[in-house]
Amino acid sequence: MLMDDDTITSNGTGEPRKPGGKNRAMAVCFILGLGSLVSWNSILTIGDYYYQLFPKYHPSRVLTLVYQPFAIGTLIVMTHYESKINTRLRNVVGFILFFVATFLILILDLATSGKGGIGPYLVICFLSACFGVADAFVEGGMVGDLYFMCPEFVQSYLAGLAASGALISLLRVLTKLAFEKSSNGLRKGAILFFAISTLIEFLCIFLYAIYFTKLPIVKYYRAKAASEGSKTVAADLAAAGIKTKTNDQAEHDDKQVDRLSNKQLFLANIDYAADLFLIYVITLSIFPGFLYENTGEHQLGTWYPIVLIVMYNVLDLIARYIPLVQWLKLESRKGLLIAILSRFLLIPAFYFTAKYGDQGWMIFLTSFLGLTNGYLTVCVFTLAPRGYKAPEQNALGNMLVICLLCGIFAGGTLGWLWIIGKDSF
Repeated sequence: MLMDDDTITSNGTGEPRKPGGKNRAMAVCFILGLGSLVSWNSILTIGDYYYQLFPKYHPSRVLTLVYQPFAIGTLIVMTHYESKINTRLRNVVGFILFFVATFLILILDLATSGKGGIGPYLVICFLSACFGVADAFVEGGMVGDLYFMCPEFVQSYLAGLAASGALISLLRVLTKLAFEKSSNGLRKGAILFFAISTLIEFLCIFLYAIYFTKLPIVKYYRAKAASEGSKTVAADLAAAGIKTKTNDQAEHDDKQVDRLSNKQLFLANIDYAADLFLIYVITLSIFPGFLYENTGEHQLGTWYPIVLIVMYNVLDLIARYIPLVQWLKLESRKGLLIAILSRFLLIPAFYFTAKYGDQGWMIFLTSFLGLTNGYLTVCVFTLAPRGYKAPEQNALGNMLVICLLCGIFAGGTLGWLWIIGKDSF
């Protein structure tokens, strides 16, 4: 609860009046979403480079399986203690870890002169695990933080997550065009990706730690969350120059807050949890491993997997803006579950297209995969926090991100089934 009113004023009804700065906050949320996945998407998108360096180690699949357990394990622990965690410190540490790990991958490539071998591969696996830990810090922390703000902030953050894939994919096309005929073209492109990713991660540290927390509308929502019993925003409010209650007052009010337990909250939203899990089980069982290893040879040659990755990422990004048009947003909980379950039909569709179809049909299917992934993700995430108080919204945001990451891990694991019986396995 606020102890002064220097920046938040009353509108005459007893409720604080929302200040301006919404568009600036949405832009920052987009960039923070971009920084939350740009480094990891750099690794996924330069899969052809890693397949050249480590042809026997299935890098796109192995790195995903290394990344996910650390992300899920860390996030489970942080979700259990989310009500006591300093969200500001959590997110800043996460972005710093992203920055350091991305910079070290760049240094590793320069130090080894782009050579393969088990040593560099193990280091990349270790840094992938660091990305997983950073993801747990940032993605769960950001979604929980934005859940007690307006839905547009969550949508912008989710769009930024998708934009990271689209940006890196488009850069991959440009670098392939620029370096295709030069020696070590793939390596030059990879170095450029990680250099850009490192700069973006550094920008995110600055934006979150200094700029975002001082935006008037952000201070308003965090002050409102504090008045509803949230203790995770205290450090952000202090950084913005707003006094909060003392620890004794906060502990006393915390006992008066009637909130659902995490178990009750999860059971009340079990359908949303299942939605996110199933969305990413289907998506990650196909993307990116199947697209790199199981689509065969086509007229596009080495461009083929790159085009597929680009189409998926671009359509995923576009789809995350569709729910902003209210009449296009699917709000029925039953309707969402039916739509998500129907995506299981994509598995036989991809199988038969890879076996009998041409590259045009595969490009169409991959685009549809991205379109449905982005659209359904935003619908679920923006609907879930309605009707809850700030502490419950923060907890729910963390729990839903766990379900998303579990879906990614399960999908990445099931993706290995595509290569059973293949000689390369």
